[in-house]
Amino acid sequence: MKIFVTGGAGQVGSTVIEMLLARGDQVLAIDNFSTGRRDNLTQHPNLKLVEDTITDATVVDALFADFKPSVVVHTAASYKDPDDWGTDALVNAAGTANIAKASKAHDVSRLIYFQTALCYGTKPIQSPITLDHPIDPVNSSYAISKTAGEHYVQFSGVDWVTFRLANVIGERNVSGPLPIFFERLSAGKKCFVTPARRDFCYARDLARVVVRAADGDGRGTYHFSSGKDVAIIELYDAVVAAMKLNDYPEPEVKPLGKDDAASILLDPSRTFADFGAVEFTPLAKIAEAAVERWKKEGVQGGYTHLKIARS
Repeated sequence: MKIFVTGGAGQVGSTVIEMLLARGDQVLAIDNFSTGRRDNLTQHPNLKLVEDTITDATVVDALFADFKPSVVVHTAASYKDPDDWGTDALVNAAGTANIAKASKAHDVSRLIYFQTALCYGTKPIQSPITLDHPIDPVNSSYAISKTAGEHYVQFSGVDWVTFRLANVIGERNVSGPLPIFFERLSAGKKCFVTPARRDFCYARDLARVVVRAADGDGRGTYHFSSGKDVAIIELYDAVVAAMKLNDYPEPEVKPLGKDDAASILLDPSRTFADFGAVEFTPLAKIAEAAVERWKKEGVQGGYTHLKIARS
């Protein structure tokens, strides 16, 4: 297959690319390296990597015309600065519009998109959240712009799959608590946790399902979730254990911020029905993989949508 992956140097994009190349597919990737790591990708005869932006419609259209992909896996997104509304709108809304329109114009057979669970708001009316829950993304620029992007995907008329995601983490993670915990603990700094609960899922487990979607499995909207959440401190403890620290560094416990959610747990029943058994790697194993890489190669990022976590 010929597959175009946007955000190819990011956590999910690079992991999907790795799996596609391993089975012999041809891959075109684009990344502007705003948050993607260059060392997430290695040279391969079946991989062409373009350093550019999906916000340039001329660039996007030319890449589609030249490569002629049959499937597009659209992972590119802006999320590093919660105050940068303009870039979020430009990348997540307008950039996705460019990808969706080009997919339609160049007869792409399937477009795969990734949406944030924050599209349901920070105070969902049910738990776990079902797919018919009202959309209420007015909690962050990221959620608003990603929801606009999802609508462009649906508007395109191309056969599409959207994965609304739990917290996807792993050794290529540059956002959220996992890299923040490692970075601060490595520097001997105190960490904090909140009472929040999250469903932490491994990027490689998601990527396996994405490859199946690229092959034609599923159609429409899905939740990628294990269906179970854990307290944030459980992730913290997993990182501490993986780092093999001599003494347990007691974290500060802070109350939930006004822009945070106590729990955002997604109902994965449709995913399990259409994709069958989905493997979910234990939290301890995810933390071990992340710590192993970051001890050797360093950690990058630590971005977060929540202002309180940057203090």
